[in-house]
Amino acid sequence: MFSKLTFISKTILISPSPIRSITTSNPCYISTMSINLKSPVFAGNPIRSKTPKPTDPVSPTSALQTLKILLSGDTHIQEPSSPKFKVLPFRKGRPLTGSTGDSVKKWHLGWLNFVDFKDVLEGSEIKLCDDLLVYLGCKNKENEEEDDDDDDDDDDDGVVYWAIDVSEGFSLVEKFGSRQFCFVELRTLMVATDWADDSAMGELAIAGHARALLEWHNTSRFCGSCGEMLVPAEAGTRKQCIKDSCKKRIYPRVDPVVIMLVIDKENDRALLSKQSRFVPRMWSCLAGFLEPGESLEEAVRRETLEETGIQVGEVVYHSSQPWPVGPNSMPCQLMIGFLAYAISLEINVDKRELEDAKWHSREEVKKALTFAEYEKAQKTSAYKVDQMCKGVEKGQNLATDFNVESGELAPMFVPGPFAIAHHLISSWAYQVSVNAIETQTRSVLSKL
Repeated sequence: MFSKLTFISKTILISPSPIRSITTSNPCYISTMSINLKSPVFAGNPIRSKTPKPTDPVSPTSALQTLKILLSGDTHIQEPSSPKFKVLPFRKGRPLTGSTGDSVKKWHLGWLNFVDFKDVLEGSEIKLCDDLLVYLGCKNKENEEEDDDDDDDDDDDGVVYWAIDVSEGFSLVEKFGSRQFCFVELRTLMVATDWADDSAMGELAIAGHARALLEWHNTSRFCGSCGEMLVPAEAGTRKQCIKDSCKKRIYPRVDPVVIMLVIDKENDRALLSKQSRFVPRMWSCLAGFLEPGESLEEAVRRETLEETGIQVGEVVYHSSQPWPVGPNSMPCQLMIGFLAYAISLEINVDKRELEDAKWHSREEVKKALTFAEYEKAQKTSAYKVDQMCKGVEKGQNLATDFNVESGELAPMFVPGPFAIAHHLISSWAYQVSVNAIETQTRSVLSKL
């Protein structure tokens, strides 16, 4: 469980796995959960590890020029060093997906090389132009050499990755279906991902980044200053107003959200809440959007008081996670996680926000961390994706992806390892005192 440990400072111990301790007047905690992630779900994007120089053939600027040449048909101009292009189509926020495996199903993104993609578009409702394609990132030989854990072969050297929204291409659904590809909800893929599979986690991060950019493009069509149209700039990573006297540039939107586990230190309890949209038996952390002119700590205290009537004193940062599976109007939320210590205990639930909120003992919370049910949900969702790609299952209710019910039902459960709420809760549930941290860390380091 303890992989490479990195000491950030004297007060913070952190590792690539979700194991962290923060020294405060309260006891410090290390997560001892059995599910370890190198980075939060939707983070750790393998094609965005390094920003290429503008002169690099795989940079947004250079890749866009090559793209324009390819679209013009003037391909004889290309040098041998020109990068290869891979394209990932999306439809209504859903990435193109395929599935492999016999007994163990494993989804993968439906990447197409540029020539194949142009062939598929032939005769469809989509007229390909450079403004439709959005630059996602790249891989080149330099990236491969710097990442000792990357097992990709030489075929991925000098590759530029693009995303495109083909929602208007109704005939494409059948075309891709004939290749056993289908468009799958990102939330479904999130649950279907084996969190022990680094490759699948990387693909999920790429898909999340792509959806966030494409949905931002779809919702940001006009200039907020003058009302004129916005057009893509810098290979779709920015947008710019077309009016000469304005030329305002806008950047992809990120909506910060605080998410907190409120702790009753004296009685060894944690506050969990449920909303009407949750599946039965699921409880989670409180959360809310940051308001203008507000610090993160202030947002934690305000949201907790507004939703539950509980006052919070000390607020301790835990971790963060990009969350590109929210509504289309907010294509990329940034979940910023905290442990918050209550200074009042009486709950007064705002029924407009929550269905219920209750204090739960540590033992109750441990039982809610139903790892066997998370694994069952993952395998079930992976099988559903496989059936969808084969055309057996046309669609599904998203709520079923989060229904982790098994033969013997636990009284309650909390979100799975794909959500930061899970790691906030488990880091408190399996706490180790601050004095034990040093001893345990030394023991682990001696084994590395």
